[in-house]
Amino acid sequence: MTVFNQERLLFTPVNPENNAIPLIFAFPNQYTIGITSLGYQIVWSTFAMRSDVNVTRLFTDIQEPLPRCPELLGFSVSWELDYINIFNLLETLAIPLHSKAREDYHPLVFGGGSVLTANPEPLADFFDVILLGDGENLLDSFIDAYQEVRQANRHTKLRHLAKVPGIYIPSLYEVTYEDNEGAIKSIEPIEPDIPKIVQKQTYRGNTLSASTVVTEKAAWENIYMVEVVRSCPEMCRFCLASYLTLPFRTASLTESLIPAIDKGLKVTNRLGLLGASVTQHPEFETLLDYLSQPQYQDVRLSIASVRTNTVTEKLAQTLAKRDTRSITIAVESGSERVRKIVNKKLSNEEIIQAAVNAKAGGLKAIKFYGMAGIPGEEMEDIEQTIIMMEAVKKAAPGLRLTLGCSTFVPKSHTPFQWLGVNPQAKTRLKYLEKQLRKKGIDFRPESYNWSVIQALISRGDRRLSSLLQLTREYGDSVGSYKRAFKQLRGKIPNLDFYVHHNWSQEQILPWHHLHSTLPNKTLIKHFQEANRYFPQN
Repeated sequence: MTVFNQERLLFTPVNPENNAIPLIFAFPNQYTIGITSLGYQIVWSTFAMRSDVNVTRLFTDIQEPLPRCPELLGFSVSWELDYINIFNLLETLAIPLHSKAREDYHPLVFGGGSVLTANPEPLADFFDVILLGDGENLLDSFIDAYQEVRQANRHTKLRHLAKVPGIYIPSLYEVTYEDNEGAIKSIEPIEPDIPKIVQKQTYRGNTLSASTVVTEKAAWENIYMVEVVRSCPEMCRFCLASYLTLPFRTASLTESLIPAIDKGLKVTNRLGLLGASVTQHPEFETLLDYLSQPQYQDVRLSIASVRTNTVTEKLAQTLAKRDTRSITIAVESGSERVRKIVNKKLSNEEIIQAAVNAKAGGLKAIKFYGMAGIPGEEMEDIEQTIIMMEAVKKAAPGLRLTLGCSTFVPKSHTPFQWLGVNPQAKTRLKYLEKQLRKKGIDFRPESYNWSVIQALISRGDRRLSSLLQLTREYGDSVGSYKRAFKQLRGKIPNLDFYVHHNWSQEQILPWHHLHSTLPNKTLIKHFQEANRYFPQN
């Protein structure tokens, strides 16, 4: 029995027409990871419910029987460092890595997902088509437009697709630079009828996503996922998940959430509530009451990161009764000043009270998420984080505490997109680790070195294409990037330019021609509000 035969589908695929478009939809990682991605599930099922598409799935370790002559090859990209797997899969399918090297008989290679919507430019040379934003309407628009030019040559197809809102064709835009190692000079369409700006597409309905497949082979075994909210109203100034996905949308409780939950719980007893700010759904209390009914007593409930001041004893009790042992809370820092910088609207008292409520409600652990190297942060702010964690431990003895801590990484379309990574974050992470472990608090830092590489790709431009190919040849390590930069010296900017430099707000950024929900002038205003709390003020 294959892993595909073990899937329980919550939708009904249609039988493809004889002349249906042969489409391969790939996830550039293993099946167990890809099938756990709600985004991947939704896109796949959307294609599978169109009779004019014959979709087959491809992962790095397993695949369905693939068509001999696919017309479209799609990738769902949700992690920057998966680009190596994209290269490997293209080569396995005998498709040239660079879009400019592909002929009419090669499939159009398209991609979507959070990484490509945020900043596709480091990978722009490898994709023919990039879908920016929410897929609810964009996927059907893409297939409909492709059908109109299906028999045309490659260039005609791309020019036609470029006129569909949300579809970005990188090869139809020319990027010029001040010099090889300098900033971007201009980004312009190469033909007059190609849009100068591509606008990310935003779905504004109140029926959000839910799993279309449940399987024991998923990374979260047999989980059924329901999207409770999309985006986040808090708008922390570093947060791509908030700014890129605005506006904040909530699923209708009666029309969407409860019917979706009931549907999923007919095939599994494991339920995951997803969203950047799940507990801020306006009817979350009602949803909790619904799931507290006796018929759901065997349900295992998982919940995404919750906002601190929504952690009530009732919430903790409900989760504990539904086999949840811990919750995750993003606090960013123990310093009130740093939290004002990032627009994290909470107090240490609220953090401590959340821990007290969690313990009183029967939960066994809390994982806090923090960050080092936040713009404007100083060592005394790191000390404040240690003091806060000690206070939590004292207030809720016996509750297992973990602080997961990452390095600040600048993200496109956020107020901090102009700021570089603080190199001092590395020593600050080590200091936190030393001090917290002395006090019996579990500390789990993310790799500083890999955060640097994440920043490189999240802030990069098209000149990185040659670097990404070289690092793949040199091996998957941080040292490979340094070796590649050394070999390309004089041909592209250095690592510091992309990662550590603060950029001018007048500078043309790599994603200048790709617009999200908020204009640059609004992001600058939000940055100026943060700047009021920087040390020099």
